[in-house]
Amino acid sequence: MSILLHPTYFPSIAHFVAIVNSEQVVFEVDDNFVKQTYRNRTYIYGANGKLALNIPVIYTQKNRQKYKDVKIFNKEKWQSLHWKSLLSAYRTSPFFEYYEDELQPLFELKSDYILDFNMTCFEVICECLQLELNTSKTQVFQKTIENKTDFRYLVNVKKEQIQPFETYTQVFSNKHGFIPNLSILDLLFNEGPNALNYLESQTLTPL
Repeated sequence: MSILLHPTYFPSIAHFVAIVNSEQVVFEVDDNFVKQTYRNRTYIYGANGKLALNIPVIYTQKNRQKYKDVKIFNKEKWQSLHWKSLLSAYRTSPFFEYYEDELQPLFELKSDYILDFNMTCFEVICECLQLELNTSKTQVFQKTIENKTDFRYLVNVKKEQIQPFETYTQVFSNKHGFIPNLSILDLLFNEGPNALNYLESQTLTPL
């Protein structure tokens, strides 16, 4: 099965369930940028519950911009803030130290474009998961597609929970219970090498 989806910032577990259960992944890179989506946002499990990490971007609603042309607003120290948030949330998780050296450089890497940064993060996560993929990118935007399963709707935060996934142990679950479909980072830090087995065992039904 070939799937089509948007590259996002440290993709949600739903994204990765779709990815690991596909034969080919095609990334939508010729669409228009839309704010308040997973394109520049991911959710982690903080001490006070679900926490959003947003990448600030230079974008105006008046002039439509292609996703691939949207720049990051690097005058804000967002990378430092995000890394500190991850440290606070996951330093006591079973596998944070296991992946720390691979992930930490991403929060010092200076990227001009949000799409480029998201793709770099995705590549590092695949290395952490030891996941080899057959990937490609779109050349033109098509609203309706054939011969691929369209998972582009997963970029919409409001449609994030399509179906319940199996629970796993989270750092603060004794405080706030299980929070499903967070960033892949949550699964990685809590499940480590078992994360890929977890993803392969879940199912996601396309809308």
